Amino acid sequence: MKDGFIRVAAATPDIKVADCEYNAERIIELVEQAAEEDIAVLVFPELCITGYTCGDLFLHKQLLDAAENALRKIVKAAKKYDMLVAAGLPIQYNGKLYNCAAVFKDGKVLGFVPKMNIPNYSEFYELRHFTSGKDVYVRLDRFDGAPMGEMLFESNIDGLNVGFEICEDLWVAEPPSNALAKSGATLICNLSASDEVIGKGEYRRQLVKSQSARLICGYVYADAGLGESTQDMVFSGHNLICDNGVILAESKKFTTGIIYSEIDLLRLESERRRMNTFPVSNENNIQREQFTLECRETPLSRKYEPMPFVPNDKADLAARCEEILTMQATGLLTRIRHIGCKNVVLGLSGGLDSTLALIVTVHAFDMLGLDRQGIIAVTMPCFGTTSRTKNNACKLAEAYGVQLREVDITKAVRRHFSDIEQSENVHDVTYENGQARERTQVLMDIANKENGIVIGTGDLSELALGWATYNGDHMSMYGVNSSVPKTLVRHLTSYEMTVTEDKELAAVLADILDTPVSPELLPPSDGEISQKTEDLVGPYELHDFFLYYFVRCTFSPEKILRIAESSFEGKYDTAAIKKWLDTFIRRFFSQQFKRSCLPDGPKVGSVTLSPRGDFRMPSDASRNSFMLNK
Repeated sequence: MKDGFIRVAAATPDIKVADCEYNAERIIELVEQAAEEDIAVLVFPELCITGYTCGDLFLHKQLLDAAENALRKIVKAAKKYDMLVAAGLPIQYNGKLYNCAAVFKDGKVLGFVPKMNIPNYSEFYELRHFTSGKDVYVRLDRFDGAPMGEMLFESNIDGLNVGFEICEDLWVAEPPSNALAKSGATLICNLSASDEVIGKGEYRRQLVKSQSARLICGYVYADAGLGESTQDMVFSGHNLICDNGVILAESKKFTTGIIYSEIDLLRLESERRRMNTFPVSNENNIQREQFTLECRETPLSRKYEPMPFVPNDKADLAARCEEILTMQATGLLTRIRHIGCKNVVLGLSGGLDSTLALIVTVHAFDMLGLDRQGIIAVTMPCFGTTSRTKNNACKLAEAYGVQLREVDITKAVRRHFSDIEQSENVHDVTYENGQARERTQVLMDIANKENGIVIGTGDLSELALGWATYNGDHMSMYGVNSSVPKTLVRHLTSYEMTVTEDKELAAVLADILDTPVSPELLPPSDGEISQKTEDLVGPYELHDFFLYYFVRCTFSPEKILRIAESSFEGKYDTAAIKKWLDTFIRRFFSQQFKRSCLPDGPKVGSVTLSPRGDFRMPSDASRNSFMLNK
């Protein structure tokens, strides 16, 4: 269970109705297949040992005895595997019949969890045969005193507590899984026999997905399939595995077999700690049973998106980009309207960040009905400025119909260098930051002169790395990009390029997207950009990956390295990932002081580093406990 991962599976056997011996053999075959995949928790469908569609045959003692004998055979066969298994069968007690999940491990039935909500509508007539298991808690002597009732199965694995519910239990207003999660369940397993009708599959998918999100849990849904009677219904074997609102695995409908994936227990625990509204109680007096699993390394089949801030579906990406631009523009227009100004100032370099800031500002002015001439874009060439970026800045301002002013800061910076005895030939941090702070002074003073505010252009990735000059580009009066990571900046700019009908604007945006990311603070080489940011601090796609899983998911560096190796396989080797992960952690901690005094800016995603928002960290926190163990 390395890094908190637990491997789970949902299995649908191809059964024969009322043939318990046959069904037991099919179930055992799938148990053996699951063992080959190193599964720790395996779930079978509702009443799979008998078949769900036995009808009045459930009233016959021969079938009930055959089911229990088949269970004993399955339990014995599964004994040699280090796996918690649940399979469905009818259990008789005290003249009543209960639709149960038998939970077993190590050759012993740990408990029987009865179905709580028995349907009696449409094609379901379970009330004819079964009794609700609500408020039932007994021990069955014929299974060595195994308990029957609502219960939670607690393991020796940190964070693994397993609860069970059966089919209809999930579809009611207050599912048993609600109480189980409150009592500590991090994994909910559902043994189901859900018939298939048009449209039901999507509803089922959303139901399982949303329940795993609401309860911040893993959810394994095992559905009945082939072999069930089709006299009046058809069953599709629609199995699902979800983790905190994300579908990790889903079977193709009308198939049998196993699906599997890994639930991230440490992530679930972290999310529950983060959400202080998550309830904790044992209001239903849920009984607890114990089981143990060997601690072993868990192979990973689940994939982590290499760009977690960017949707991988093109339709979703377009909608997301439109929404984010609107959120950014709404944040800015609210500030402009509150202050009562009609002018804004921003430094336009011809790079990605300032381009996005201009796009957002134009949208905000258009939403307010303000003249775009109130947007003052200032280009401030100095030692590192190239003709390409300067020309693009000019073309961009012209295409959007905003004011463009050029303030060459070369003389001012040289005078400043003379005042502080800084040699222009020494290209150190003073050389670079002197230019950045001069630019900020120019912008602030123009804003004062024009009764406006300065729009910040720095993005979330730069804030995470501290890649900003303190009181230089670090400072503004409203930072529209402050919660937008670099990988998303590129997509937002690209989206603007695709939706504009202005061919000249689209052309300049395309060239900006093709320009290397650079602060342009060092002299060009043969007229080309000599200072490429990603050569210095590392690839932004890696840093955004590290940022998301470190801040949003609170993953350890070792865990981040593990999933990064999988996500970027073939693009970055382990040595490169380690190098830049070390850089990320080192800079993230050392540069917190810059984030502790950030200007205002709109939150647009689940990760923000605003000291007033979701992230609070002391500026002098030590990184020693967070460095990668090499």
